[in-house]
Amino acid sequence: MKLSEVFLNLIDNVNAWIGRCISWVVLLLMLLTVLEVILRRVFNAPTIWSFEVCTQLFALNFMIAAAFTLLHDGHVSVDIFRARLSEKNKAVLDIVCYLLFFFPFTTVMLWKGYEYAQMSWATRETSWSVFAPPLYPIKAVIPLTFLLLILQGSAVVIRRLQTLRQPKGAAHD
Repeated sequence: MKLSEVFLNLIDNVNAWIGRCISWVVLLLMLLTVLEVILRRVFNAPTIWSFEVCTQLFALNFMIAAAFTLLHDGHVSVDIFRARLSEKNKAVLDIVCYLLFFFPFTTVMLWKGYEYAQMSWATRETSWSVFAPPLYPIKAVIPLTFLLLILQGSAVVIRRLQTLRQPKGAAHD
């Protein structure tokens, strides 16, 4: 197996594993929401922590699952024009879009997200609510999210480049 295939499989496997693990957060989120509704409506005893804990769990879920979604080509896209292209032309379009839009955006977000998280950790930032949970752990997820997206995006681009290198009959034109 080529080194590039090992690299691509490693990225895919890491993001697949993270996606499968983080999907369990949705179950926890649902249970906490049901608990809060029961406590609030049945026992007239709402909690001060439920809203912020659920917000942070939701943020964790959708941020970390972004690379998993990219792995499975699940992000929103406009396929009206792309659907009519050959596989090689789709690969060219994807590479151009990744280079012009995806990588600049994710790189800036990784950089700024790291600064944002670093400042939050340095000040041990907490929420301004009565519950005041720490915010720095969830803010640390921001640069991690974009690092995982950059890695998965790199795997996508490498695969698109491989599509371009295939002999004419090998790709689905």
